Amino acid sequence: MRIASAGIQHETNTFSDVPTRLADFERDSDCGSQFVGGDRIADLYQDTNTIHGGYLAGAISVEADIEPLLCARAQPSGRVDRDAFEHLMGLLIDRLRGALPVDGVLLDLHGAMATDDHDDAEGEIIARVRELVGKTMPVVVTFDLHANITQRMVELSDVLIGFNTYPHVDMYDRGVEAAQLLCRMIRGELKPVQAFRQLPLITLPPMQCTLREPMKSLMSHVADLKVGSDIVAASVAMGFPFADIEDAGVSVLVTSSGDSNRASTAAEKLARRVWSFRDLLQPELTAIAVAMQHAQQLAADAGPVIFADGSDNPGGGAPCDGTVALRALIDADFRGAVVGILSDPETVAQAHAAGVGRTIEALIGGKTDDRHGESVRATARICTLSDGEFLHRGPMRQGIPGHFGRMATLRIGGVTVVVAENRMQLLDREMLRIAGVTPERSRLIVVKSAVHFRADFQQMASVIFDADTPGIHRPDFANFDYRSLRRPIYPLDSDVEFESES
Repeated sequence: MRIASAGIQHETNTFSDVPTRLADFERDSDCGSQFVGGDRIADLYQDTNTIHGGYLAGAISVEADIEPLLCARAQPSGRVDRDAFEHLMGLLIDRLRGALPVDGVLLDLHGAMATDDHDDAEGEIIARVRELVGKTMPVVVTFDLHANITQRMVELSDVLIGFNTYPHVDMYDRGVEAAQLLCRMIRGELKPVQAFRQLPLITLPPMQCTLREPMKSLMSHVADLKVGSDIVAASVAMGFPFADIEDAGVSVLVTSSGDSNRASTAAEKLARRVWSFRDLLQPELTAIAVAMQHAQQLAADAGPVIFADGSDNPGGGAPCDGTVALRALIDADFRGAVVGILSDPETVAQAHAAGVGRTIEALIGGKTDDRHGESVRATARICTLSDGEFLHRGPMRQGIPGHFGRMATLRIGGVTVVVAENRMQLLDREMLRIAGVTPERSRLIVVKSAVHFRADFQQMASVIFDADTPGIHRPDFANFDYRSLRRPIYPLDSDVEFESES
């Protein structure tokens, strides 16, 4: 048995003015700028908590040969431009054509990519693969919990499998599951039937977190659906709300073994359960002044206060150079705060030119646009410099190398700010340690992340606040002017009903 695997991943914030180009994929892809496949992918992802790590292990478990063809990804930002998408699709199709004949295909996609030409980029990817391999070849697709699932994606794939966790710590498990299901199909042991429900519901990242209620209980129910039944896969896609496309929002998928009625009934019940939680999925935001006050009242050994600056989350397409919290901390002369990790190549270059221990007059952050706070002018002492190379040690992407580009740690009064050349979400404590910061000893940490940081930071935190700051990833629907999103949809519209399809 021989299977092929490939992935092109991007989470597109259509409210961002920064286009995603081929150079972004070349910089951010784990396999490097040449998008090398084959053994390079196998060597990189073997025994890692990633989808392809799961694909490799799943194939081994069923004694199948797997040929990884392509793994390309870019940090979330604006729409993927036409040239980048067509170049990557050309690589995928050419390599798949060269790998034929194969018995099945695994596709590692995000589910919320939009391009200059395609609001449903994943649907286009699956369609081109299907055109090459034919209607009968098994194709299994894995997708992110934030996927905006479309009917086209469902119709063109045999099974769609989504992450059950946010922070995403089950990627390996979902990869294993996908590979094993694909091999069961190839052997004729499984004839999957998918049931899809798209809800008139759109939600924001903070309360999509599966470490919090109601998502914790909801995902426990999803896992229970597959216990002792003929349901072989079940997923809830909470959607990516910062994409102004028709299909943004929440959907559910249930796959049974040959029983369409069973799949449909289970999908309907699952969708109803999600709908019943709609009012509990709206976040509460906290100002930085409140977080500072709370931190000042805590005992020294209570653990840091975390201020999750999700509005400037690069993991959702924000520039990662917002300064509202930094400005407030400096103005208050707050002691023991860390702000990180800001993307500011200019300040990094200035710090590296000056050297450790020197003082610079820096203009920090606020350089991408005018929606995340103005640049902060300050006298800063250079504490550490680094090359930004690290290995993910937290639960997310564990074992995968990371590349911040050059980094600098600056001290402004009692505030420490970490800056880097590359834009990357702070989701692993190791990202601060390589900059000379011990997060456990901090009083207050401003993290450029919405939820993923919880995978490695939550256990040590005394309290976590969802930040009330401006930005293109702000968890507040009043901040966005949707033009293409289907309507009516809750909570943008008040009188919304979820019509049964049963």
